[in-house]
Amino acid sequence: MNWFVTFLTSKNGQKFVMSLTGLFLISFLLVHLLGNLQLLKDDGGVSFNRYAHFMVHNPLIEVISIGLYLGILLHAIQGVALTMKNKSSRGKKGYSVNSYQAKSWYSANMALLGTLILFFILIHMGDFWLKYKFGNTLPMTTIDGLEQKDLYWGVKNSFSQLWIVVVYVIAMVVLYFHLLHGFWSAFQTLGINSRKYTPVIKWIAKVFSFVICLGFVIIPIYMYLMVQ
Repeated sequence: MNWFVTFLTSKNGQKFVMSLTGLFLISFLLVHLLGNLQLLKDDGGVSFNRYAHFMVHNPLIEVISIGLYLGILLHAIQGVALTMKNKSSRGKKGYSVNSYQAKSWYSANMALLGTLILFFILIHMGDFWLKYKFGNTLPMTTIDGLEQKDLYWGVKNSFSQLWIVVVYVIAMVVLYFHLLHGFWSAFQTLGINSRKYTPVIKWIAKVFSFVICLGFVIIPIYMYLMVQ
């Protein structure tokens, strides 16, 4: 067991944990986007409120949510630990690098981008999840004979404010660059790394990052324009 603890506390072990938690969070982003796209349906929020109620009250989702929170926390902690180690070793990157990888400003500032994303997550959860889960400020609506909080109203109300939309758009730009480097570097750290496969993984990272972030950008802009 000592070898396992030693590995996890080593730099390579921390990179490994960063990669696994990063890929887990990436998969969550896809699921989260698919759920939030229900906001674009022209049904008065029925589909989105069904989705929100399911996500908050399903026992299995509750368990997965705990894993998600732990994943975010562990990813952040390991990121801080790697950044500190990098500073003590003349600025080497927290993610694996090799001689044929081009350096970029975003790969050199992953810690900063990650910190901004973490702050955004806290704001995002406070604006929606906490209000829906524990608050009493949302109006009630009845869907399929079941009375529930109208989170669709809450989202529409928030995104009717231009400054909130701007914050979300900026956050998605930050997320795009974080994903752009984090996606392919996670695979590299796990050993999927060669002159043949790395360019393909980088291309997939670009497409995935763009599609995910574009989807999240469209939602607040659409909601804002809808209420004008």
